[in-house]
Amino acid sequence: MVLAGGAGKRLGGVDKPGLAVGGRGLLDRVLKACAGAGNTVVVGPRRATVRPVRWAREEPAGGGPLAALDAGLGALGEGGGGADEVLVLAADLPFLTAETVEVLVGELGGGSDGEWDGAMLVDPGGRDQPLAAVYRGEVLRRELTLLRVEHGRLAGLPLRWLTGELRVRRVADPTGEASFDCDTWEDVAAARARLAAGGASEG
Repeated sequence: MVLAGGAGKRLGGVDKPGLAVGGRGLLDRVLKACAGAGNTVVVGPRRATVRPVRWAREEPAGGGPLAALDAGLGALGEGGGGADEVLVLAADLPFLTAETVEVLVGELGGGSDGEWDGAMLVDPGGRDQPLAAVYRGEVLRRELTLLRVEHGRLAGLPLRWLTGELRVRRVADPTGEASFDCDTWEDVAAARARLAAGGASEG
């Protein structure tokens, strides 16, 4: 599940997922890194993408990460099924690689059954990256339901209210750059410069 519905306020409202970095849109870079997923849902406005995906939209549009997660889980569960493990990624991770995704999935699967609710990247500064993580689908659905019952809505609620209740295995960023996200124009410029210089993986 790729969350691509943010307003890009710190970028002046620009279409952040479509910004080109290293000759490829940010969203397409993330979609390439998770190409091995059994099903892929992008939560956000429809657009042309590097590979076919299923689309969903949070209610209301711009309702925040918990509303987006709920919409994405609904799309993944269409047809009566539901994903056992859900990779959750922000659409603005220019240096994410398939190898890093495999590490995350392996860390969740590496524990005894039910020991961990998820596994998330931790950036080199020690900050959790809950939108570069894999979670057990059943746990996400349960916790989102509990939050909706308690607060009457998911829109506008902070992501930490969900992740703070989970048993999450924290995984050091194996490349030191996979957790780098493009929140500001300075971040975008830095990512473009690093890729132009050949100092970062193409993913």
